[in-house]
Amino acid sequence: MREPALLRMLPDGRRLHLHDGPIDLIIEAKGSPRAIWTAYEAAARRFVSILDELCSELAHLRSRARSNSRRPCGVVARRMFAAVEPYCEHCFITPMAAVAGGVAEEILESMTAATTLDRAYVNNGGDIAIHLADSQSYTIGMVERPDRPSLFGSLEISADDPVRGIATSGWRGRSFSLGIADAVTVLANSASAADAAATVIANAVNLPDHPGITRVPAREISPDSDLGDLRVTRRVEPLSDSEIAAALHSGVRVAETLRTRGLIHSAALCLQSQSRVVSPPLVQSFIGLSQRSLLHA
Repeated sequence: MREPALLRMLPDGRRLHLHDGPIDLIIEAKGSPRAIWTAYEAAARRFVSILDELCSELAHLRSRARSNSRRPCGVVARRMFAAVEPYCEHCFITPMAAVAGGVAEEILESMTAATTLDRAYVNNGGDIAIHLADSQSYTIGMVERPDRPSLFGSLEISADDPVRGIATSGWRGRSFSLGIADAVTVLANSASAADAAATVIANAVNLPDHPGITRVPAREISPDSDLGDLRVTRRVEPLSDSEIAAALHSGVRVAETLRTRGLIHSAALCLQSQSRVVSPPLVQSFIGLSQRSLLHA
């Protein structure tokens, strides 16, 4: 039997921390004091049942998604499946690729349904759902490596922008990756959509069969992994500039395709201190990146 869910305010008195098993959320809302309290109460009420709901369908959620797959039953599970469905006939993907974003979205939706807020975010280990009322905005920092956070750029998301979800994936993060990206940060219309897309793009940043890349079957590290016998990246030796460029180019091609299809708004790809950005022209003016190897699609 697992420990009961942890629900607490952080010492700063502004943010709410919700933790249950693998789910760990940091939440902050802005608005009137009454609205904030109402939103936090709604988040806590919804949170305590989410993990059990997901566990009740876990075998299905860990299975490869296909266009003819049976749809999940739970609200969060259905959101996860919808996020990965655009990719299921093109690559191996399971609904678990969107679990962090799907949970963040569900908690944020419970908050905004309960009260009126100026702005709010739910951060699930770096996969973030955001709410912005008119004239509101957030400044978002992007990390070069999630295991050793260092900001390499920032951007502002305003209420007029379509972006409501941010997610980061890569082999150095908390989830497994088939690729070698240190970090791929994606902006999309929702957190679950950003989560799924970040997984797909990060997998595409790759150098198949390169001798300096160590890969092992996911099952050897985590017996219950949804990736099973697929080989996930565990170590990447220093690469040459041309090798880094080739790997990033593979990811950029996929990101450009996803943006053309309307699945993402923009993406930043990082590998061994080099970066590429795929974004519409509007975003180029306010992404604050170093000028190392940038590509604006």
